[in-house]
Amino acid sequence: MKSRFAIRLVSTGATSLIMLATSVELSAQAIKTLPDTANMQYNEISKRMNLYVYPAKNQSQQKQKKDEFECYKWAAEQSGVDPLNPPKVEAAPVQSGPNGSAVRGAARGAAVGVAIGAIAGDAGKGAAIGATAGGASGIRQGRQRNAQANENNKAAAQNQEAQIKNSYQKAFQVCIEGKGYTVK
Repeated sequence: MKSRFAIRLVSTGATSLIMLATSVELSAQAIKTLPDTANMQYNEISKRMNLYVYPAKNQSQQKQKKDEFECYKWAAEQSGVDPLNPPKVEAAPVQSGPNGSAVRGAARGAAVGVAIGAIAGDAGKGAAIGATAGGASGIRQGRQRNAQANENNKAAAQNQEAQIKNSYQKAFQVCIEGKGYTVK
């Protein structure tokens, strides 16, 4: 499974948008390393997935262990996910360097400062004060946008992990229920 996250800063004059694009590529691959079932308990695979599997047709513990392992392999093939060796989904890093927000803020502040300075009698001094205040405001807004983008990326990564887990669990449940077990 491959996951890609991309962040794009799109500027349209005075406003900027941070866009988060995710693309996920699932591929049904063979399980790289099969678990050693000889040392596993009869319900260890389902227990690791926080599922409760009940032998509704009086299957033995040995039969349940065998059935769970068969369903583990089948579900991994169907979903492309190995729950005992889950893929890592990481949030895309947010650009932390200069992004132009200080310059845009300074320009807006200078424009306002010129107008105020013209009324007060010194447009140059007003522009300088406005540029300083606007630059600081732009830096603060840029940091806030970066923090928000970080939170959005983390949420997207968590959502992707949940989707991966659900994909596998659905396949596992279909298989194990087909073998006569009740799953909760």
